[in-house]
This record gives sequence, C-alpha cells and structure tokens, in this order.
Amino acid sequence: MNTLLKSVVATQAGYGLTVLRIIAGLTFAAHGAQKLFGWFGGYGLAGVGQWMESIGLAPGYLMALLAGSAEFFAGLALIVGLLARPAAAVLAVTMLVAIVSVHLVNGFFMSNNGYEFALALLAISLAVLVEGAGKLSLDQSIARS
Repeated sequence: MNTLLKSVVATQAGYGLTVLRIIAGLTFAAHGAQKLFGWFGGYGLAGVGQWMESIGLAPGYLMALLAGSAEFFAGLALIVGLLARPAAAVLAVTMLVAIVSVHLVNGFFMSNNGYEFALALLAISLAVLVEGAGKLSLDQSIARS
C-alpha cells in the first residue's frame, strides 16, 4: 500500500474516538443537509446564500455551497470512517470560519449564538485529525490490507 495513503488511514484510536466521530459526523451531515437541501428545517442554498452574503461572506451562494458540502460530505465520511483525517481537516477549517465570522462576537454561550458548539465540533474534528478514525472504520479496514 502507498505509504502516504497508509499514513492517512492508519489509526490506533479506540472505541471512544469512534463514538465521537460518528456522533459528530451525524451532526455535521445534518447541518450540511440543512444548507444544501433545506432538510430538517433548513433554508437551503438560496436562503443560506442570502444570509452569508448579508454577513459579508461573498459570493453567498458559493459560500453556502462550500460550507454545506463540507459539512454534509465530510460528515458522511466521518460516519463511516472513510478518509476521516482529510474530512476532519476540512471540518476544522469550516468550524474556524464559522467561529470567526459568525459566533465570536456573540461570546461563548450558545444561548447567545456564541461559539461554544462550534468550538466543541472543532475540538472533535481536531481529535479525529490527530488520532485517525478509530475502531469500526473503513480507514482501519483499509490500513490492515
């Protein structure tokens, strides 16, 4: 197996990280589905794009497409544990942008639209980036072969 691919998919992490990866993946995928498809009470690309444009993230439609795609597809990757490190890197950047551009000015607490939830998702993303997908992942299956 290619050394680079092996280093990307290798993991020594256990079941604890697996639980975090799956729950965070479900959360990210659901938020991405809100942005992309308007599912779960979301506004879809048009609505999210207008909002992003209004806060200075332009072009809004493209930014909504990028953020929604990152959350949805990387979230799915986390759920199954496939290329979890690259997915986690994309999600970490997405959460940094969300914290800086939206939540930081509101303080820490979620009740004020603060950054605590995005920070928790950023921390989980960084843990997956460092440790790998953990047990019960496609990455671990690939690394063994």
